[in-house]
Amino acid sequence: MNVAVVGATGAVGREITSAVFRLGLKIDRLVLMSSERSAGKIVDTPIGEVAVELAEPKRFEGMDVVFFAAGAAVSRELAPQAVAKGAVVIDNSSAFRMDPNVPLVVPEINIDAVKPGPGIIANPNCSTIIALMPVAPIHRRWGVKRMIVSTYQAVSGAGWAAMQALTEETKAALEGAEVVPTVIPYKAAEVHHQIAFNVVPHVDVFLPDGYTKEEHKMVDECRKILNEPDLKISATTVRVPVYRSHSESINIETSEHAPLDEVRALLEQSPGVKVVDDPGRFRYPMPLEASGTDDVYVGRLRVDPSSPNSMWLWVVGDQLLKGAATNAVQIALGLFG
Repeated sequence: MNVAVVGATGAVGREITSAVFRLGLKIDRLVLMSSERSAGKIVDTPIGEVAVELAEPKRFEGMDVVFFAAGAAVSRELAPQAVAKGAVVIDNSSAFRMDPNVPLVVPEINIDAVKPGPGIIANPNCSTIIALMPVAPIHRRWGVKRMIVSTYQAVSGAGWAAMQALTEETKAALEGAEVVPTVIPYKAAEVHHQIAFNVVPHVDVFLPDGYTKEEHKMVDECRKILNEPDLKISATTVRVPVYRSHSESINIETSEHAPLDEVRALLEQSPGVKVVDDPGRFRYPMPLEASGTDDVYVGRLRVDPSSPNSMWLWVVGDQLLKGAATNAVQIALGLFG
């Protein structure tokens, strides 16, 4: 099988390349592609150094799977052309997620939404994937009728520049120097906020209703993946001074009574979910533990006494792996083994 990665020099593109080999996707040929700015660079892979090629339509000839990790504009331009060449496209951007003709897939939840043959498959938003890994099994068993999510998102979700900003701002603050923020909430924003020793309730741009695009993504994508267009769901997304792995506080109300011991047992048996829930021994999911792993961690399971059939979950996952690269490669594995 011939596999290409578009956006191969970026953080997610590099993780996809690594995950292809780490997760055992059997390939015969690997082609790494990027914009003109990065074309020609050399990338170290498990099969040795690979020169990055310019991403253009003719490069897709003979490709079976093309992973896109280069942003929505690139995906809109090039993904249909890769499909026209006969490839299955697995796109990590937001370009096609809400297209009714494009499946939005988390393999453990809805791999059956994918039709055989060339086409585009959308990889969900990282926060959506992390939230639904434990919520979907509960929904299948007891039905989730309402869901409230607050995220605590690592700076790496805003790119390498945000990670560098956290380092530089922290160093400046500790040395008593002036902190000059330049990246958070996002690079093109008119105003930037310090992220070191701070929490910023602003991920992506605000829309007229007072919610951000990131918050709308979570609402719309959860409904689509669960095939529940009327699901009552609301989200608040927040950037925190953590390098890697997103955390989420999730409150759900189920249609039927879900005994907590049965919920815990179900999650312990759910693929890709790791239960870490022993607060008496100071054991609960944390970003440091989740970083670099493919599982989504869940803990702090407890009944919400303020509302019938309601409970709290604390969920943590590496947004560059299961929240992006791992999920994308798992889609390919679900299709091609």
